[in-house]
Amino acid sequence: MATSMTTDEPPSSSSSNRPRTGEKNWLEKILGAFSQEPKSRDELLEIIKDAAENKVVDAEALSIIEGALDVSSQQVREIMIPRSQMVVVSIEDHPKEFLPKIIESGHSRFPVVGESIDDIRGILLAKDLLPLMLKDLDEFRLEDIIRPANIIPESKRLNILLREFRENRYHMAVVIDEYGGVSGVVTIEDILEEIVGEIEDETDEEEADSFIRKVNDNDFVVKALTPIEEFNEYFECEFSDEEFDTIGGLIMQSFGHLPGRDEKTQMGNFLFRVLYADNRQIHLLRVSRERHRAHGDD
Repeated sequence: MATSMTTDEPPSSSSSNRPRTGEKNWLEKILGAFSQEPKSRDELLEIIKDAAENKVVDAEALSIIEGALDVSSQQVREIMIPRSQMVVVSIEDHPKEFLPKIIESGHSRFPVVGESIDDIRGILLAKDLLPLMLKDLDEFRLEDIIRPANIIPESKRLNILLREFRENRYHMAVVIDEYGGVSGVVTIEDILEEIVGEIEDETDEEEADSFIRKVNDNDFVVKALTPIEEFNEYFECEFSDEEFDTIGGLIMQSFGHLPGRDEKTQMGNFLFRVLYADNRQIHLLRVSRERHRAHGDD
C-alpha cells in the first residue's frame, strides 16, 4: 500500500525572492526613513548614498540630489555674478554703442542702468533687439523695450529664488546689499548649474574645449583631466608630474581618498574644491589662488 510523503521544503518563491544581505541593509534603511523622518541632512544623504552603492540610483542622479540639497541651504551671495563682472547697458546708449558689447558677451539678458550701476532701470532681452533691423535706429528709445527688473537681497535662499523664477517666468534678478547698492546679478542658469553641474551651449564652444575657465581674478573652474604640465603653465606654478599626469590624480593623492562634492584640500597657494565627482573619479574642480604672497617672494 503506497503511503503519501510530505516535505518540509518551503515554497520556492520565498527563497528566490528573499533579498540578499547587502540589499536588505539598504532596504531596511529606506523603510526606516519612511517609518520615521531622517533626523538630519547627513542621515538622508547616507541613505541615498547607500542606494547609489547598491546601483538603485546612478552616480549622476546622486550628484543631482546632493546639488538639490545644497541649493536649499545656499544663499544668492554665494553664486551671484559680482558687480565687477556685470555687463550692463546705459539707458542713454545708442544701439551703435551697446550692440558690440552685447554681441561680444554672448549673454541674452542685460541690466539697464541710469546715472550709475546702482540706478537700475530694467532688463534688456537681446531678442527684443531683433525688430531693430526693420526700424529707423535714429528713432529708437531703449526705455521702450526694456522689461521690469526683479530686485532681490543677497540673503535670499536659492531654492526660494528658483521657485520664484519658475512661478513668475523671469530668468534674471538684480542682487542688492543691505544698503540698497547693487552687488551683482543671478540667473536661473546659475542655480541650475549648482544642481546639475556646468551647462554649456553653442556659445560656449571655445570654453568647452578648454581645461581651465576663469571665473574671476582669483577663482577658476578646472577639469580634473587637465594635464599637470598645462596647469603649471597656466598658473605659473611647479606641481610635480612624475607620479600623475593630470591635476585630478594629484588632488586624489592629496585627499587620500575619493572625495565627494564640496570637499576641499589645500596644495601650495591653491585651494581646491570638488564641484563634481562620481563613485569612480573626480570630474570638475573649483580652484582659488591665494594672493597673500607675490609671485617670486621668498
